[in-house]
Amino acid sequence: MNAVRLPPLDADDIPDGRRVRTALLNKVCGDEDMFALGSSVARVVQMASSDDEGTHALAYYVLSDVALTQRILRLANTVRYRTANGTAVTTISRAISLLGFDNVKTTALAMLLVDALASSEHAYSVRLELEASLCASLVGREMARHSFYQGAEEASIGALFKNLGPLLVASHEHERYREVKALADAGKYKPAQAAQMIIGCSYDALSEAVLGEWKIPDVIMRAQRPLPEGSLKVALNRGEWMRQVASFSLDVARLLAKNGLPAGTPEAQALLARYGHALNIDARQLDELFAAVSEEMTALLESMNLEPVQRPEEHDGDGLPNVLLLATLGTGEDEQGSYPSGKPKNARELLLAGVQDVTQMRASGQHKVNDVVLAVLETLYTALGFRFATVVLKDVRSGQYRARVSFGADKSATQAGFAFPAAAAPGAAGKDLFYLAMANNADLMISDAASPKIRDLLPGWHRQLLPDAKSFIVLPLVVGQAQLGLFYADRIQPAPEGVPPDETSLIKALKGQVLAALAP
Repeated sequence: MNAVRLPPLDADDIPDGRRVRTALLNKVCGDEDMFALGSSVARVVQMASSDDEGTHALAYYVLSDVALTQRILRLANTVRYRTANGTAVTTISRAISLLGFDNVKTTALAMLLVDALASSEHAYSVRLELEASLCASLVGREMARHSFYQGAEEASIGALFKNLGPLLVASHEHERYREVKALADAGKYKPAQAAQMIIGCSYDALSEAVLGEWKIPDVIMRAQRPLPEGSLKVALNRGEWMRQVASFSLDVARLLAKNGLPAGTPEAQALLARYGHALNIDARQLDELFAAVSEEMTALLESMNLEPVQRPEEHDGDGLPNVLLLATLGTGEDEQGSYPSGKPKNARELLLAGVQDVTQMRASGQHKVNDVVLAVLETLYTALGFRFATVVLKDVRSGQYRARVSFGADKSATQAGFAFPAAAAPGAAGKDLFYLAMANNADLMISDAASPKIRDLLPGWHRQLLPDAKSFIVLPLVVGQAQLGLFYADRIQPAPEGVPPDETSLIKALKGQVLAALAP
């Protein structure tokens, strides 16, 4: 790595007792909330985009957080991403399809940072650094679109974390943050040296150290390292290219925050002089990048319900409105409320939106069967307020029906145990609710599973696996004479409100879309 040469330190400028790197790392990595943030960040970063499981894992992760679900859906419904026919996006599965896996993944990471840090008592400074991080991630994503490197999408994550050091210091050691800024603004020292003097290491080194504590992949950690001065050469490998993109992205973000659309300014010319050759970008492309990122930034802030940050001269004090401190779109509870069972009272509207969403997916011809199944499962899970929902398919090799994908509480453990023989034991089929449903192709909506007649039809494996299931549905997937499997979803409360005819029709329409996709 080429080291950045800095002017020698002036001992008179080094405040005593300010070498706080170790204490800061202990605070950032030892704090319970920050530990939870690091675990969540690591989990999202590790999600692979190469298969259906990656998409399902990301969809489930987003759905497990009500506020995150609302923000992703709101982003998918902004003007920039709205579908041509104007149909609202109502499922995370559809949002991932529309926005792209890596876009949703990076956006989820950005929103994790917002949730963890935006409510800091030093909200204005933190907000400045948050916006720089969010904007840098968008620049990184734009650069990845034009890269020939495999896995280039990781550049947006590397760019997002490039500003992690200043962000954490602003949140956790605000006085040190102000001292670093003041020292750098005075012009005698570069920001890296100012940070070294005040906190004992550069911001880049702090970012890399924290990402190491969070077990983030090496290629993203190394992307935080500083670059040599002057005009850069073309990268020799993906890791070096990511390092260049991360640095470029943050420089662009800082410039956009300062100058709006800085096309043709001396600062923009300086960016081109430094990065143009290495990243193969000219003045026209840089101007297009400024415009695209500015538009995307507006959409992202809108989806998070964050107003554009105020200029310092317009700001009175160091606080921000509650809209920033909360940084959410509400508690997630619909205005119309829910029944005691957990079923939303506007289930019909939610089901209808899901039917429209899935119908559009199939009509486009661009989605695999798994995409349709996942979207239908998500719609059932959210629109009807279930605690667990899964799709069960026949596994010819094992001779069993097994749960394949699931949403809800204890998803992994419950899914692993949700299996039963493909062929019932002699005389058992007529006494087992699941075999009866498939043999008769009957959609079952059980409002009270504790009813003696229902309980007598529940197999032992179900009573053992889900002893607290008080209401549930079973939707067989039968094509011709082939019993392919079923949808299952349950709640831990009885559902005496039942399922009225209009909702039943919509549920059948959802299942019909899956059957049509499965048909040969």
